[in-house]
Amino acid sequence: MAPNDLNQERPIRVALLGCGVVGTEVARVLTTDSEELGRRVGAKVELVGIGVRRLERAREIDLDPALFTTDAHALVTREDVDVVIELIGGIEPARELMLAAFGAGASVVTANKALLAEHGAELYAAAEAAERDLYYEAAVAGAIPIIRPLRESLAGDRVTRVLGIVNGTTNYILDAMTTTGASFDDALEAAQRLGYAEADPTADVEGFDAAAKAAILSGLAFHTRMTLSDVHCEGITNVTATDVRSAKAMDCVVKLLAICESDPERGTVSARVHPVMIPNSHPLASVRGAFNAVFVECEAAGELMFYGPGAGGAPTASAVLGDLVTVARHRRNCVFGPKETSHADLTPISIDQARTRYYVSLDVDDRPGVLSAVAQAFANHNVSIKTVRQEGRGSDAQLVVVTHEASEAELAATVADLRSQDMVRGVSSVMRVEGVV
Repeated sequence: MAPNDLNQERPIRVALLGCGVVGTEVARVLTTDSEELGRRVGAKVELVGIGVRRLERAREIDLDPALFTTDAHALVTREDVDVVIELIGGIEPARELMLAAFGAGASVVTANKALLAEHGAELYAAAEAAERDLYYEAAVAGAIPIIRPLRESLAGDRVTRVLGIVNGTTNYILDAMTTTGASFDDALEAAQRLGYAEADPTADVEGFDAAAKAAILSGLAFHTRMTLSDVHCEGITNVTATDVRSAKAMDCVVKLLAICESDPERGTVSARVHPVMIPNSHPLASVRGAFNAVFVECEAAGELMFYGPGAGGAPTASAVLGDLVTVARHRRNCVFGPKETSHADLTPISIDQARTRYYVSLDVDDRPGVLSAVAQAFANHNVSIKTVRQEGRGSDAQLVVVTHEASEAELAATVADLRSQDMVRGVSSVMRVEGVV
């Protein structure tokens, strides 16, 4: 349907894919608060169908059974559907269904970070060809508005860096390790018991969920196409109670961060997800429990932080419904929102070229000459030491080194050198340090 064929007197008709935790909350608002949504849009908003895998499944909402269908393709290609809300997740069939929706003339609202990180360019191209909207505020940080500020509010500024705590499960675990002294395993068990972590927490604790969000954030912030393969990813499974205690001794905390940076002079962009130590003075250090936050650094606006609940049915549904209202207004008024901006076309660089500071903990022999030899190993690979201190004596002797900024490749070479030395019994921990320490 062409934009000028849309009759503004008729309702904006919505098809919903998925009726899980978030989908159920979206369906509830669409059915119980439809009049208020209609007043905000300027036209009635009507839920016309819900695509599900199993019709017989018990649901926590009382809806007309006629709304449900297992033929999702037929639902999204209905001639009268104006907006498709995709909440089934994963790559397929979500990708095929969204492309079919665009082909049939519908706009799409989604929370699917994995699909956007892998196939965002294809989806953007399909939306532009169809002259329809693709909105996805809920894909990165639940209820926190970050996509729209990057796409629209900061479009006239130059974003230089984005740091994000974008996974509530890992933040809860690391916060519990910090505040209670719990081990990783005990903190994970508590997160699962409280419903913050899935029975299989791999996507969260290995950093995959945060990496998909980093690809989306870096692409928007730096106007460059980024995919999941461009993001370096490390999880938190190797973070120990000793690491957390060492961070405390440095007046720091350990967080899993998505870090997105650009270097316009070199024409490069980097996106990485890994644990870091950040000083307690940094705003992100105070983000507790399962909350999320995104810290944005801009040339003109300076430093901005967006904070709030990053997951859960109601918070995520809030972001989905906000997108729905925007897209529905566009359909009613025959206009469209921002399209993909990839004009900067920066080159993604590997983690080896990224530069940051490092915390390195070494188990060493407690004898003269050790400190000199360790310092020389750092100097050999162009890594400058900022601070060094010894902890313990005798067989428990450790050296804790914090470096100035160095490249990942330089640090890796230093660690390999240290491990080859007789007086170094082992490199017990290496962690990146962000912020001023």
